[in-house]
Parts: sequence; C-alpha cells; structure tokens
Amino acid sequence: MENNEHSFVVPNKESIDEITLFESVSAIIENRKFRAQAKANQESILMFWEIGRYIGLVLLDGERAGYGKEVVKTLAQQLQSKYGNSFDYSNVTRMIKFATRFSDIQIVVPLAQQLSWSHFIALLPIKTDEAFMFYAQDAIARRLGKRELREQISRKAYERREIANSQLTEVSSVPFNMFKDPYLLDVLGLKENYLEADLEKAIISEIEAFILEFGHGFAFVARQKRMTMDGEDFSLDLLFYHRILKRLIAVELKLGKFKPSYMGQMRFYLKWLNRYERQVGENAPIGLILCTEASRDQIELMELDKEGIAVAEYWTQLPPRHDFEQKISKIYEEAKERLERRKHLTKSNIKHEIEYFYDIKEDDDV
Repeated sequence: MENNEHSFVVPNKESIDEITLFESVSAIIENRKFRAQAKANQESILMFWEIGRYIGLVLLDGERAGYGKEVVKTLAQQLQSKYGNSFDYSNVTRMIKFATRFSDIQIVVPLAQQLSWSHFIALLPIKTDEAFMFYAQDAIARRLGKRELREQISRKAYERREIANSQLTEVSSVPFNMFKDPYLLDVLGLKENYLEADLEKAIISEIEAFILEFGHGFAFVARQKRMTMDGEDFSLDLLFYHRILKRLIAVELKLGKFKPSYMGQMRFYLKWLNRYERQVGENAPIGLILCTEASRDQIELMELDKEGIAVAEYWTQLPPRHDFEQKISKIYEEAKERLERRKHLTKSNIKHEIEYFYDIKEDDDV
C-alpha cells in the first residue's frame, strides 16, 4: 500500500474545536468502512466465481454431468446450513452459471470492484457479451442500483442504442453509442393530443428522468435557446451539454413523421452554436431530432450523420411488455439488415464499433 494513502494534513492545534475533531475522525472512519465494504464485496463475488468454477469443473463436466446435477442440491443444503442463505440452491446454480459464462477471471475482477452480486444476478440472463458489458459499464458509470439496472435491461437500452448506431456511417460526425432509438418518454405522463409545447414542458418538469433515459454525461443547459441572425430570432427547443464528450447537444422536438426539411433547420442551429456558443477546447455541436415517427431508410439515404445530425423516434406511451419486446426486436432486425445492405453496397468496412452486428445470430437477443 502506497505511503500517500495514509498521509493527511495535520490541522492547526490551536484552531481545532471539538466539533471539527469529531467530524474529521468520523470522515476517516466512514472512508475506511466504505473501502472495507467494497473490498468485502469484491472478495465475495470472486468467491462465488471460484465456487461456481470448481463445481462446474469437478461435478458437471463429461461423464459425471448427470451425477453432478443431482448432487448440487445436496451440496447447497449443506452450505446453506453452515454459511447461511447466500448459499441456497438458487444462488449456487447462479454461481455455476456465472463461472461458466466467464471462464476468465480477469474479466470478472474489474467488474467485481464496482458491482454487487445483485448486479451480476440481473446481468446473468443476458445472452450476448456485448450487451452484458454495455449494461455492466452503464451501471458502473451511472452508479445504478440493481432495480435501475433491471429497468434498463427490461427497457432494451442496449438494442435501442444499436438501432441508433445503425444510422451512422464510417465518416459520421455523430459519435457512436451517443443516442438511442426510440426514446421511451412514458415517464412524462402525457395524455393524447398533446402539443410540442406540452412535451417540452413535461421534459423540463421531469428533467432528471429524461436525462436518465438519455444516458450518462448529459447536463441540461437551456430551453427555447434564443438565436438571433440578421435581426431575426430563432428558438431551439432544448440545449444540453455532454460533459464527457465536451460538446453541446441541440435537441428539436417534432410531432408526427420526420420531414427532410428538419435537416436544414437543425443544420442552421448547429452552425450558429458552433460560431457563437462553442467554447475553447470543446468539440463541434451535434444535433438530435426527436419525432413521433421516423423513416429510418429515408434518414440513412440522407446521410444526416455526416453533418452531425441524428434522428430518433420517441414513444410517450409504453406498449404492453410483449408488444414492446416484439416492436423493438423488429426494429433491431431491420437495423441489422440495413447494416448488411450497406456492407454489400459500399464494399468497405463498417466502423469497428458496429462490426459485431454481422455475426449476431437470429436468437442473440437480450
């Protein structure tokens, strides 16, 4: 352990009082308790992996597989009796599945430093490694609890991000993994026949939930951002800033189907922001047009991403779970087809971040 880990500034003895002394010592205790809990959590997860790995190798491989499956329940009963409910049959089977899924412990170690076993339980049903790592890293970046993580998985955040990525070409000015499509704005509580102004007001009143749906790194800047050119005023619906990517994000809200004319409007907003709002050290602004319906083939044809513009649908009412999963699966498959078609048409390599689309099997869904 490095020496500077124990170093601290010694206060002026004459200026310290009892309250300050108590608070300072309490801070030391809380810090060390947190570190101890984090270390204990990591060791517990690695222990679960090791148990699952051992059982899998000794009892469930080869000719002893049938025998092994029968004996696991007895083993779990014995462990539960001695060590508690963390070793009941359900959890022991999860340990086996966990170790089988990730046979290389080097993958597990960095995740175990920041995720709890409850997080891993939520992640285990996910079929593809790409989706697993997306949700794991998202939970770490946004400090999601197990309930929030389960919600992200149930709301198909990974598939919706990949649908948005499918619009982007190898020369895109929109970063990969930036947006989702569609966005689920059911938390806004909008009724039928709402107006664009109603949508905007609802977003502002539920800005925390909106940013959670948007993703990690977004910060709200302004509503109805005023832009003046040649004595004429223009208003951008919403303006955000991405703290990680260091760029402004312009968002326009539209009712109905996407129209090609929206491209020119957003292009103007981005050029204005780039000239008058962009600060030293920031990257060029990008824009997102949110519509209630988007023709993804039309959007791909227009190549808006080359000018830093993305388009996505938003749904203010979430369909029943079965219908929602079917709709997302259909859009997801169409996105993969567009990528495959683009691959053959351009005869060039698609950007690395989306190459894995080509190898995903039909049943590789979360």
